[in-house]
Amino acid sequence: MSTTLSPTAAPALKIGPIEIASPVALAPMAGITNEAFRRLCQEYGAGLYITEMVTTRALVEKNPTALRLIRHHPEEQIRSIQLYGVDPKIVGDSVAMLVDEDKVDHLDLNFGCPVPKVTKRGGGSALPWKRDLFEAICTEAVRRAGDVPVTVKIRKGINEELETYLESARIAEGAGIAGITLHARTLEQQYSGKADWASIARLKEAITSIPILGNGDVFEGEDGVRMVRETGCDGIVVGRGVLGRPWLFADLEAAFAGRPERAQPGLREVGAAMIRHAELLVDFFEDEFYGCRDFRKHAANYFKGYPVGGDVRRAFALIESLDQLRELVSQLPDEPWPGSSAMGPRGRAGSPRRAALPQGWLASRTMSTADTDDIAGAELDISGG
Repeated sequence: MSTTLSPTAAPALKIGPIEIASPVALAPMAGITNEAFRRLCQEYGAGLYITEMVTTRALVEKNPTALRLIRHHPEEQIRSIQLYGVDPKIVGDSVAMLVDEDKVDHLDLNFGCPVPKVTKRGGGSALPWKRDLFEAICTEAVRRAGDVPVTVKIRKGINEELETYLESARIAEGAGIAGITLHARTLEQQYSGKADWASIARLKEAITSIPILGNGDVFEGEDGVRMVRETGCDGIVVGRGVLGRPWLFADLEAAFAGRPERAQPGLREVGAAMIRHAELLVDFFEDEFYGCRDFRKHAANYFKGYPVGGDVRRAFALIESLDQLRELVSQLPDEPWPGSSAMGPRGRAGSPRRAALPQGWLASRTMSTADTDDIAGAELDISGG
């Protein structure tokens, strides 16, 4: 059993007019944080559950995939959507559409994506390097959002020598942004190495008028409390730590409340969560085969640390129906929680890599004609999100 932690000074998170009972948010993850996964996590604990990243151009063009990604179930208490865009006008148009059609309660702008196909055209975590473009997007999004709060997610910068986060945060604050999430890694780090929590503390010291959320290396309830204590941040954002482990939100809620209990599911309980996840995916896709096929990629994460053989894992990765999944779960041995082997880092951390950027991108902190030509296609390769 984990050590009891006393409550922190941040039992709730407030973003504009929105108050969340627990200072925890789910990080948008492509192909993961759809309506089904958000509902599953919400069943375990309170938090701010944000959609996976959706491109603003796809929304304006009424792309069916994008429209599905922003859909929220009536059970979802706060309709939170993350947008990715590179053109201030298109970003503004997409924001206005969501607000006018009453589809959103909170908007988050993604400036943290490190994927090369995004950054090589100046998007994602490469974009804050251009101060004027970053400011224009933030300003237009806030203007068109009206009373709906807009937050941003950023990284530390391109690399350790080319940090932008403090300047970007001041620009965002001046533009009326309602909160800032810092993934405490650089673009070039990707998801490798250790998150620099000290940078979250520096950001919190620099920006005091709006909430600061920390992101990076929160894998246990104790990690979340420790991040708040060490950095002074107002809340935390969890990503990879929740893969195959939606009960992490229960652990975080208990840890922040100072309660000792932690989720320690046996293999049969894990199997029940897998069935629930698949059922929600079938409901989301409105197609049993497609929902089950989408679930396949989650199975290995649920089994992390548990004594499950390769043949069983492969069988779960080939399911085609809910009945087939239920039958496989019924055959799982009644194994208890395996302890530390089921905890800690999850997902692929990868390795640091040189930033993929448009030619000459770093020559100036402001946009040029050549930069504008490069960034024009930054959304075109990203289907819906």
